[in-house]
Amino acid sequence: MKFITVRGARTHNLKNQNIVIPRGQFTVITGLSGSGKSSLAFDTLYAEGQRLYVESISAYARRFLELRSRPDVDSIEGLSPAIAIDQRKSTGSSRSTVGTMTQIADHMRLLFARVGVPYCPTHKKPLTMSSIAFIVDHLLQFAAQQRMMILAPVAREKTGDFRLFFEKFLAEGYARFRIDGETVVLDQPISLDDNRPHDVDIVVDRLRITVDARERLAESCQSASELSKGRVFVEDIDSKYNYTFSTRFACPLCEFTLPKLEPVHFSANHPKGCCSHCNGTGVMRDFDADKIIQHSDLSIEEGVIPGWDVRNSGKFERIKAVLDLFHISELKPWKEIPNHVRHVILYGSPETRTLVPPFVGVMTELAQVWESDTTTDHIRQGLEVYRSEVVCPVCQGKRLGKEALSVYVGDGEYCYNYSDMEALHVSQLYDTLKTLAFNRLHRPVAEQLLCEITKRLLFLNDVGLDYLSLNRRTDTLSGGEIQRVRLAGQIGSGLSGVMYVMDEPSIGLHQRDNEKLLGSLRALKDLGNTVIVVEHDEETMRAADYIIDMGPKAGDLGGYVMASGTPEAVMACPDSITGQYLNGTLSIPVPTHRHRPNQGWLKLKGAKGHNLKNVTFKVPVGLLTVVTGVSGSGKSSLVIDTLYAAMVRALKRTRSVTPLPYDELANFDVFDGVVMVDQSPIGRRPSSNPATYTGIFTHIREIFSQTQMARERGYTAGRFSFNVKGGRCEACQGEGIVCMEMQFLPDMYVPCEVCHGKRYNRETLEVHYAERSIADVLDMTVEQALPLFKKYPKINRVLQALSDVGLGYIRLGQSATTFSGGEAQRIKLATELARPENGRTLYILDEPTTGLHFQDIVQLLDVFHHLIKAGNTVLLIEHNVNVIQCADYVVDLGPEGGDEGGYILAEGTPEAVAKSPKSVTAPYLQRLLCRHKK
Repeated sequence: MKFITVRGARTHNLKNQNIVIPRGQFTVITGLSGSGKSSLAFDTLYAEGQRLYVESISAYARRFLELRSRPDVDSIEGLSPAIAIDQRKSTGSSRSTVGTMTQIADHMRLLFARVGVPYCPTHKKPLTMSSIAFIVDHLLQFAAQQRMMILAPVAREKTGDFRLFFEKFLAEGYARFRIDGETVVLDQPISLDDNRPHDVDIVVDRLRITVDARERLAESCQSASELSKGRVFVEDIDSKYNYTFSTRFACPLCEFTLPKLEPVHFSANHPKGCCSHCNGTGVMRDFDADKIIQHSDLSIEEGVIPGWDVRNSGKFERIKAVLDLFHISELKPWKEIPNHVRHVILYGSPETRTLVPPFVGVMTELAQVWESDTTTDHIRQGLEVYRSEVVCPVCQGKRLGKEALSVYVGDGEYCYNYSDMEALHVSQLYDTLKTLAFNRLHRPVAEQLLCEITKRLLFLNDVGLDYLSLNRRTDTLSGGEIQRVRLAGQIGSGLSGVMYVMDEPSIGLHQRDNEKLLGSLRALKDLGNTVIVVEHDEETMRAADYIIDMGPKAGDLGGYVMASGTPEAVMACPDSITGQYLNGTLSIPVPTHRHRPNQGWLKLKGAKGHNLKNVTFKVPVGLLTVVTGVSGSGKSSLVIDTLYAAMVRALKRTRSVTPLPYDELANFDVFDGVVMVDQSPIGRRPSSNPATYTGIFTHIREIFSQTQMARERGYTAGRFSFNVKGGRCEACQGEGIVCMEMQFLPDMYVPCEVCHGKRYNRETLEVHYAERSIADVLDMTVEQALPLFKKYPKINRVLQALSDVGLGYIRLGQSATTFSGGEAQRIKLATELARPENGRTLYILDEPTTGLHFQDIVQLLDVFHHLIKAGNTVLLIEHNVNVIQCADYVVDLGPEGGDEGGYILAEGTPEAVAKSPKSVTAPYLQRLLCRHKK
């Protein structure tokens, strides 16, 4: 069968559509936001493909899999087993990393377990392991006919009473010992000097090394190994020459040993491999000096350290005594105090601990107060503002125990432990693995494992993620990065005959890396798979074999297939808005003139967090600024982790956020506020919805409580909440649906048989406003609700803002868990737009075009211009060239991701950046600007 044939698709807003999709081809489903793309791709095609596969396995196995109900469709023919690669952030453990998700970590752990060479962490010497047979053969070859003493080293630099120690071994028949290098024969237990450490060896046997004594020699060596946990010493009685052996991995100079290495010893998620201090997380909740020292221009007397100023005389006198040791005045600003003195104040020193009373350091005292049994919960709650996640002091954030970190792979100067390799970027790790050398014994094993590792690293590189490291936590990745990591894993699996369904894999990807992504998608197709992508990127659409354009609008006005066929066929279709943008009939207009930065600049100087290279970042006040650059070049580190956090701390004077390191934030006082609009969900619970998030549900409930029937019955606004008892349906507790567990069949969510999905009890639903119940209002779209509440400014302002950002199709009671990241971001933006306008606000948005069609972007740009006209400043992180060309000011970061990024390559108007020879974005921007001129 050459086609996937869908008949009568009615899932969500799909209008009974018949669709034909070619198998084994690269298909793009596009259209306006809310037009039904995901309903077709994920909720129909993927859902049915996955359901059919699961139903083909045993009823017992089905109980352990995610089960789906049948989509609302007449029939689908030609489906293959389906795999969805979407933008969902990892909901599992924060221990999940890029390495574990791509299974590279599994191969890395096996590599270290099989060919790794363990070293002593103290003496840096390789640990050796020898079998008893090897020991015997070695002695017969190199010490034949010599008189030897077989020793078991049972104590090294031990103190204490040795009487019981000797009593035990005398009872076992051993009478000869070597104590601190001197051999003695004992007939009764003795005590040793408790004031100094001692070395004690048991003399297991004395014999001449001959072939006839092989069996006796083996037995003696075995006994010595058992007595000393694997170590065997052999000494020439005449020459005093020593041989050191170990049947375990052991250091020849100390008692450090390792068991036989297994992959779990290199897993931070296993007790045998993780750092015992932080349990493998690499971080700990502890007091943070950056949260304690907020204003470094203050002195000790003025209160730079809360609670230690002149108002607290006892503590102030103690810290003043420390300052007197270094001849420093308590009036000197903190930033002028030498670093080594600051460290003593915070953590103490041997000298300060001899003071009367002793001073152990501010941080140490805070930790003691926190851990004290007498400290109340109220005090701990007050101290919590000074705590944050800090790097584990034992493993330094490497998450593994010292045993695992002491194992290295490679010979010669190129030796690396597991943490070293895990911290390298994908491109660096690939180059590093090619430099590794192995001995003749290890080489065959290493080559096979390295082949699998490098192959997967190339897949990550091919999808534009060469700047990531394997130890990067997946919960710190963006939705687009998560999707591309999963995509790399799927390419590595080499499956054939599968239907892959993806949701905008180009999100967060610079135009330069788009071709790599398209190459990966083609590679999946060439393996014999069907690749279906929900996408708005122009380059991806032009590269597709087949396009399905949904429309004509969003919500109830969408759900139709407006055009389908090759890119050329869609461009020739007059009904397709997408086709008109692709053929140039429609376009996103370039501003006829650029606004000049005549209101001053917000300046962030010396930003050097993560991979930023001490950059100075300027944002023109009152204009639209776009920060762009390749993935991993430092955009989020600069804008969100440094500028936004610094603005929050400066404007709100709060310790709740800690910016990355920077030198100075200048001219921030021209703003009254800063607003960050990201793509995190608007709610984690299904009961959260746009009406509750934006706050209009409170006003709507007030309106219902003022109706005549509500007043007659004494109903308050609380009666109309589905989250509290009274007005809600108690059979479903206000959910409207009831889950029926079906064992080996998918759980069924059916409307509540009492309220029939209305969420409220019968008495509450009898109250009407404008002939609609509260349940009817929650089921209305934004566009439907606008005329109903036009007389209520607080509600109307929010609804109009939602409509302005292109969300007129969403329902007021729609569950928050059903929104994409882009939709959640626009709901947040609309909430901010609906607030009373006072200007002087800095709005920061992270890739606001996520999930937006060309037509939606035009609408969003109008919103930004409205904000700017009101006296605000808008700052975007964005890759979309159509948005970049409309900016007043552009800042381009690069030139690469990771350590090779973090530089500002070009800044200025889009025209100026397009001419920059250093800018990576310039060629793509120049091409688009030239197209508009034509």
